[in-house]
Amino acid sequence: MEDIKQNQEVGIFKGVFSLDHSPINAHFSKNSDDFVVREVPLYEFSGNGEHLIINIQKKDLTTFDAIKILSGVTGVKMRDFGYAGLKDRQGMTTQFISMPKKFESSLENFSHEKMKILSTTVHNNKLRIGHLKGNNFFIRLKKVSKVDALKLSEVCKKIDEMGFANYFGYQRFGKYADNAKQGREILEGNLNIKNPKTKDLLISAYQSEVFNIWLSKRVALSKAFRDLKADKVSEIYPLFKDIKVVKSIKNEPNFFKILPGDTLSHYPFGKVFLCEDLESETRRFINRNITVTGLLFGSKALKSVGLAAEFASGIYSSTQDYKQNGTNRFAWEYAKNLEYKYDEENAHFTLSFGLDKGCYATTLLEEILHTREILV
Repeated sequence: MEDIKQNQEVGIFKGVFSLDHSPINAHFSKNSDDFVVREVPLYEFSGNGEHLIINIQKKDLTTFDAIKILSGVTGVKMRDFGYAGLKDRQGMTTQFISMPKKFESSLENFSHEKMKILSTTVHNNKLRIGHLKGNNFFIRLKKVSKVDALKLSEVCKKIDEMGFANYFGYQRFGKYADNAKQGREILEGNLNIKNPKTKDLLISAYQSEVFNIWLSKRVALSKAFRDLKADKVSEIYPLFKDIKVVKSIKNEPNFFKILPGDTLSHYPFGKVFLCEDLESETRRFINRNITVTGLLFGSKALKSVGLAAEFASGIYSSTQDYKQNGTNRFAWEYAKNLEYKYDEENAHFTLSFGLDKGCYATTLLEEILHTREILV
C-alpha cells in the first residue's frame, strides 16, 4: 500500500511497457487534423421513440461543452441530455447525444464554429453511459524519419499480433494528476466532497490507479516468465515455489501470462469467471475468445483466488474495507483493424484502429512510442 501512496504523491503511476524497444522519435499533437475519434454505438437506433439522437462532430470541445451549447440553443435542461461516453476537448471527435424529440425543431438552423450536426434519428431510450461499442481512431504522427517509420511498422505489427496492456490513460487522473490521491483520502475519511458525481469520479480514479499498479506488476511478471529460467523465476518471486506450476505458466505461448485463479472474461464481451483449467484457458486466450481481467476494488466484482490472489494481495490488501462498488476490467486488450502507413515525402506516419469502450488510444500510443512525455 505504501508503494501506491508514494506513487500518488509524485503524480500518475507509470506502468511497465510490454514491448522492449527503445523510444521512437515522432511528434504528436491532439489537434483536429491529427487526432480524430469516432464513436461506435452499441446498437442500431430504432428510428422510433421520443428521444432524438444527434450525431455531432466537434473540435476543441468536451462532451459537456457540446451539451451546454445544445442546451443554450434548444432550451433543453442539461440533465435531460444523454451520452454514451465522454470525449476529450482536444482533437476532432464525433459522438451521439440524445435529447427529447419534442425540441427537434429548435435545431433546424443550428450553426456553430466548433460543432456541427452530422445526422439525426430517433430512439426509444435516452442514451446512458456505456451505451457504446467503442471508438475508432485516426492518429497522425509527424517528423518521422524513414528509420523510425520502419521501427513504428515493426512495433505496430507486434501490437496487432499480441495485444497490449489496458492501462487507464492519464486523462483518468485529472489535470493536476491528483484525482487518485483525493479519492484515497475520501475513502480514508480525510476528505469530504459533497457533490456525489465528483466524489464518485475521484474514488474511481483511485480504483484506476490501483488497477494500473497491479497491471504493471503483472506485465513485469510476464516478462520474467518470458526471459528467465524456471528456477530463477522462483528465486525472484518466492510465491512461485512450485517448479511444475512455474514451468506450466512459462510454457504459455502468450506474452501476458495467465495465473491459476485469475479472473477471466469472454472476449470481447461476456461474463467474468475464474481460471480453473490453465491449459484450456490458455488456448482460448490465444484465440482471443477470452481475456484476463483485473480488479477495480469494491463490492460486486469477482475476485481472483489461489495463486493469482496471492500475487495481488499486497496491492489490494488495504482496500478491503472500503465501501463502494467495484468491477472487473480487461487487463489485456487488442486494437481492431489496425492499419498504418508512412508518407515519406511529408514525414508523416498515420495509424487507424478501433478500441473497445473504456480503452485509451493514448495508452496504446505510449506503448508504441515508448514515451509518455509528449502525451501529457
